[in-house]
Amino acid sequence: MTMTKARIYEILNKADEGDRASMMVDRFLAILIIANLLAICLESVDSIYTVIGQYLHMFEVISLAIFTIEYLVRLWCADANQSSLRKTSLGKRCEYIFSFTGLVDLIAILPSLIQLFLGGFDSRWVRLLRLVRILKISHYSSAFDDLGEAIYAERESFLAVLYLFAVSIFASSALMYAAENHVQPEKFVSIPQTMWWSIVTLTTVGYGDVSPITPLGQFLGALTAVVGVCVVAMLAGLVATSFSKQMDQKRARMEAEIADALADGVISREELRKISRLRHELNLSKQHVDALIRIAADAKQKDV
Repeated sequence: MTMTKARIYEILNKADEGDRASMMVDRFLAILIIANLLAICLESVDSIYTVIGQYLHMFEVISLAIFTIEYLVRLWCADANQSSLRKTSLGKRCEYIFSFTGLVDLIAILPSLIQLFLGGFDSRWVRLLRLVRILKISHYSSAFDDLGEAIYAERESFLAVLYLFAVSIFASSALMYAAENHVQPEKFVSIPQTMWWSIVTLTTVGYGDVSPITPLGQFLGALTAVVGVCVVAMLAGLVATSFSKQMDQKRARMEAEIADALADGVISREELRKISRLRHELNLSKQHVDALIRIAADAKQKDV
């Protein structure tokens, strides 16, 4: 029974190299998620919904059944997670329930289940919550984890730039309110409402719905736009630099694992599986890891 749970757990999570069953399940669920997103978008088009609405509803019921079964099976086999720090089955299941992916899995089905059996929900909000299903791809991608780690690694610098951004918003809003309120009282009504203009200008979006017309206001607007370009560039640079550092750390970790496996001169099948698992965990490409193995093997031969 334990082996069955462990195998089901492997199949439902990101596939290891050569695990055809897990790869097929991954692809099926990914295609189903994408098809759901397309169906949700089509539901919002009245002319399309009046023609194929019943088929879209049928597809939603089938998808809901599959995602519900998937959630329950993931919950059932969560205690087979060997990498969990929890010791008990209940602890491992609670860890899944309150994890990011577990909450996404629940939110992806709960509103539709409530509407299906109880009704009373605004279909627009249910449709919006169903779009959360796109986040279910997080089971097979480390994108959000990588972004979170990148921001956390540079959190002090990130907070410093956000502080500068906040100061820029308050300062530009107050100055623009003082410069424009007397000539455009309907647009620059107050400092809080002027913050809309400030945020749009600092982020270089520039909707154009609110703009200064006095010379002083136009000068402040230009200055705010320049500051915004600098702040946004700093934020983007911090994230990019942190991502680059993470890739270097991942490469170093993989190189250490490969060097350890090559200590006796040969990589065994078990060591190769371990390297493959680490590759998936670090989200590195097979070509990248194969190149690292070749480089390490060549270096080992030269040392000999």
